[in-house]
Amino acid sequence: MPPAKKRTRSYDPAKTRAAVLTQFRHVREAVEAFTPGQLDGPTRLGEWTVRDLAAHLAWMIDSVPQLLAAPAPTARELALLDWPSRTASAAERIDAHTRGIDASDLPGLYARVQGDYEEAVTGAADDRLLPLSFGAMTLGDFLVTRTVELVVHTDDLNEATGAGIPYDRQALAACTRLLADVLAVEAPGGAVEVRVPPYAVVQCVEGPRHTRGTPPNVIETDPLTWIRLATGRTGWAAELDAARVSASGERADLADLLPLMG
Repeated sequence: MPPAKKRTRSYDPAKTRAAVLTQFRHVREAVEAFTPGQLDGPTRLGEWTVRDLAAHLAWMIDSVPQLLAAPAPTARELALLDWPSRTASAAERIDAHTRGIDASDLPGLYARVQGDYEEAVTGAADDRLLPLSFGAMTLGDFLVTRTVELVVHTDDLNEATGAGIPYDRQALAACTRLLADVLAVEAPGGAVEVRVPPYAVVQCVEGPRHTRGTPPNVIETDPLTWIRLATGRTGWAAELDAARVSASGERADLADLLPLMG
C-alpha cells in the first residue's frame, strides 16, 4: 500500500502527552479494582481474557519508554495516517507477546509502566524518531497512536466488565480524528461527508462533489460507534439498524470500506 498522501492533521503535543497519561490512569484505576473472577472473564477479542487485555494495554504504553531507550533511527519511514493499515500484519506477533507478559501482579505492572512513561517523555522531543517494527516514526505521531490503543481497548474492557471506565476527552478526540482521516485517505473523494460530532468531519468516496449547502450524501454517528466500526468491533448494518448511524444519500454506505484496522 502506498504511503498516505493526505496532509496529516496537527495534534497539540502537550495535550496528546497528557491525554495518554490521563487515559492510562483511568484504566489503571479500573484494573486495580477488578476481582480475580473479572480478570479471568472473556473479552470480545478472541481467546483473550480481561487479564490478557489489561496486560496488552500496559504494554502499549510501556512501548513508549522502551522505544525511547533504543537508538534513534536516522530517517522517518512511517507517516501517522499509514499506521492503522500496518497493524494487521503484526496481529500474530502482538498476540504472542501479549500472552508472554507476566500479568500476575497487574497493580505492580501498571505502577511501573506509568512511572516509566512519565520519566521517559519528560524532555523528549516530539520529532525524536522511534524504531517501530513497521518503520521509524516520530514520538509525537506515536503518542497519537497510543490514544487509539487506549480508547479502543478501554471500550473493550468496558464491554467485557461493565466497569464504566471514563474516556479522556482529548484521547477520544485524537482517536476519532485519526480514524476519520484514515477513511478519507483510503477512500479519497468528496461525494460523502462523514460527521462524528463533536470531533471530526471528513469527505470521502469518489463521485460528484458538493460545493455549497448540505451535501447529498451524509453519514453521522457518535465517536464510540465510529471507533467500533473503524476497528471491526461492530458492523455497518447492525449500527444502521440500531439507529446509531444515520445515512442519507445513495452513496452514503461505508460497508465495503470498513473496518480500517483490526
